[in-house]
Amino acid sequence: MARKRRVVVTGASLAGVRTARALRDRGFDGEVVLVGAEERLPYDRPPLSKKLLAGEVPLSGIQLLSRDEADALDLDLRLGCRASALAPARRMLALDTGEQLRYDDLVIATGSAARMPTDWEAYAGVHVLRTADDALALRSALAGSPHVAVVGGGFIGCEVASTARGLGCDVTVFEPLAAPMARVLGYEMALDLAGIPLDAGVRLRCGAAVERLEGNERVERVRLTDGSVVPADVVVVGIGARPVTDWLSGSGVSVADGVLCDEHCATSVPDVYAAGDVARWHNPLFGREMRIEHWTNATEQGAFVARTILEGPQSGGYAPVPFVWSDQHGVKLQIAGVPDPSHRVRIVEGSVAQRRFVALYERGERTAGVLAVNSPRGMVTYRRRLAQDDAAEGPAGARFAARPVAQPGD
Repeated sequence: MARKRRVVVTGASLAGVRTARALRDRGFDGEVVLVGAEERLPYDRPPLSKKLLAGEVPLSGIQLLSRDEADALDLDLRLGCRASALAPARRMLALDTGEQLRYDDLVIATGSAARMPTDWEAYAGVHVLRTADDALALRSALAGSPHVAVVGGGFIGCEVASTARGLGCDVTVFEPLAAPMARVLGYEMALDLAGIPLDAGVRLRCGAAVERLEGNERVERVRLTDGSVVPADVVVVGIGARPVTDWLSGSGVSVADGVLCDEHCATSVPDVYAAGDVARWHNPLFGREMRIEHWTNATEQGAFVARTILEGPQSGGYAPVPFVWSDQHGVKLQIAGVPDPSHRVRIVEGSVAQRRFVALYERGERTAGVLAVNSPRGMVTYRRRLAQDDAAEGPAGARFAARPVAQPGD
């Protein structure tokens, strides 16, 4: 009897689960092994900073895969073990349990880990938000309405600030740039939208970086580079994430702020692919490398990798229009494309003052990105146009045009 083809997916992340599901949806009848570092069943991450943190949904309400579903899909689910090394010549994946897994095709979906300055880890009361355990620990810390310092004004920092403020906490956001989300939206638009957290009672300390945390065993203060000091009972660090690639050292897989992939999401090693937060791939639609840490990309890229494993390079290139959304203080922000702070910004629907509008980020005569605030229908319209325009102007040839994906009910 012929041995069945085995696909090993390392990382029970959204991208990993989506890859496994898509393989079965496309009729793959070989072995599928899904390896997860956490002992918990796979779960969705967007609710961690919102409904799970607020206590509005239980952990069971954000599961991506149940035991029964895994059994129905005939998945070999290995939880509580991490990938520790890769030996492509032998087609072997080593786990930290000592086990060696043979593979015919391997998908790297190990995601990313929250960044934390090493000298901050010594203080009690300092949190990151990346896992369900992180969210549960932070939720407990927010009880009693403490003084909360959020270091970092990106999406995660702003969402945590929104949730903490909704729970009655005194919240201060620290951002070294002129306003939260300025890296993505540009200074002018970020300053216009800074009124959203301010109106909700969040304090903003922008334009000065955090120099250090202070306290005894527990954090008590945040000291800024301008010399000012702000009291804090709880500190949430949201200063970005790093792709989990340490375990690939010596494997031959090329790594540079993520696993480097071509337009087919194939790595430098035969029959090894990457998907989700960990993947840095060449997007033929934009003619550049991208690494995207967002829900939509993880689910679309996981499905694409499954298709490539089964169909080969003739399936085309993975060429999506990036898309992300964020819910903050009752306001929905959606971004499509690749907006840049240097782009010209033009309001095409609604008004900033009413906090319901659509803005286009334009580079010359070309639209590079779309921002919609409380305007989901406007986003649908302009996101579709953006995809059509980019497909028309991008490099010729077959490509995988990722369709819009419904947002999860988190």
